[in-house]
Amino acid sequence: MLHLRLITPADRTDTVVRLLEKTVGTTHLVVVPGAARNPAGDVVLCDVAREAADELIGELQELGLDATGSIAVENIDLSLSKRADKAEEEAPGEAADAVLWDHLTDMTHEESTLSVTYVCFLAVATMLAACGVMLDNAILIVGAMAVGPEFGPLAGVCTALVQRAPQRVWRCLWALLAGFAAAMLLTAGFGWLMDAVGLFNKDMIEGARPNTAFIWQPDSMSFVVAFLAGIAGTLSLTSAKSGALIGVAISVTTVPAAANAAMAFTYSDYSQTWGSAGQLLANLGGIVVAGTMTLLIQKWLWRKRL
Repeated sequence: MLHLRLITPADRTDTVVRLLEKTVGTTHLVVVPGAARNPAGDVVLCDVAREAADELIGELQELGLDATGSIAVENIDLSLSKRADKAEEEAPGEAADAVLWDHLTDMTHEESTLSVTYVCFLAVATMLAACGVMLDNAILIVGAMAVGPEFGPLAGVCTALVQRAPQRVWRCLWALLAGFAAAMLLTAGFGWLMDAVGLFNKDMIEGARPNTAFIWQPDSMSFVVAFLAGIAGTLSLTSAKSGALIGVAISVTTVPAAANAAMAFTYSDYSQTWGSAGQLLANLGGIVVAGTMTLLIQKWLWRKRL
């Protein structure tokens, strides 16, 4: 169940209440006249089944409530109510299959902002991966993959493509490409520093690396793994099962490929640089294609079901 907190102008409260009352899957309706001060108006509270929420939010936006008042949505972790159980049973479809498009857009917008924090996370993850590459340590590689925040912009690209929002597509691509460029540049500087103090050397990048050599040797399986990870990651976002994102993060060779490219470039090993770049592009492309297809199929299936 989701909890809706609405601020409505007094002259639209009755219309909003009628909409909530006729929507299948809503319950616990509360109206507090004149309680809102900024903006001024009435406060309307209700609970709604997740599978009915997206359509309801869309109708509230058609009434202009997002411009003249407020629409706030919160997850309910626990609801002990027979009325809530009945509302969930009456709502069409299953909660896990429902996509809250406004929530998905807002979430991916926040996670795909080119901020200092985002670049720092990506740079630190790439540096950790560089240590794993130079030491041929798979554990460090996995840790770096889990730290990397790059799935946010990738999900943002997929969402914007499905919603046909080209400006958001370019915004997310800019965050992704500029973030990786900055992270690789900082990692190259990190590599030079570690070489200067004697902790890294050329033999480490050119020697036999049985645990990490796959990073710069892309093949068809690289795209397949990225494609499957893109499906899993998109489903975890749309179904609010965020725990699955950890598995997605440690199954795709994006950050390690960027790190290997930076370190190989530092030591003028251009074959590894291009191989790592190919691995990076294959993984990014696989995730975007899979994520976009998954969202399109979810959208089509949900409309068909409704």
